[in-house]
Amino acid sequence: MGFISWIILGLIVGAIVKAIMPGRVGGGWITTLVLGIVGAIVGGWIGALLFHSGGMSFWNIGSWILAIVGGLVVAGIYGAIKGRSRSAA
Repeated sequence: MGFISWIILGLIVGAIVKAIMPGRVGGGWITTLVLGIVGAIVGGWIGALLFHSGGMSFWNIGSWILAIVGGLVVAGIYGAIKGRSRSAA
C-alpha cells in the first residue's frame, strides 16, 4: 500500500479515533485527522517491521487494525503530552 493510501486510511482512522476517544484528544477535528494520518503511517510502518509484510492493501482488515491501533497510540501520546503541558502552565 502506498503512502497516499495510508493518508486516506489515516483520515478515516482519525474519524474513528475521534469517535472512540471523544474529549481526550484536544484541538478539534483537524488535529484528530492529522493524528489519524500519522497513526496510520506509524501503524503501517510497525506492521511492516513486525510482520515483514509490504503487501498490505487498503481493503485488508489487518491494515485497518494496524492503522486504528497506531491512531489510538498516537492520539493517546498526544493527549498525554497536551494534558501534561496544560497542567504545568
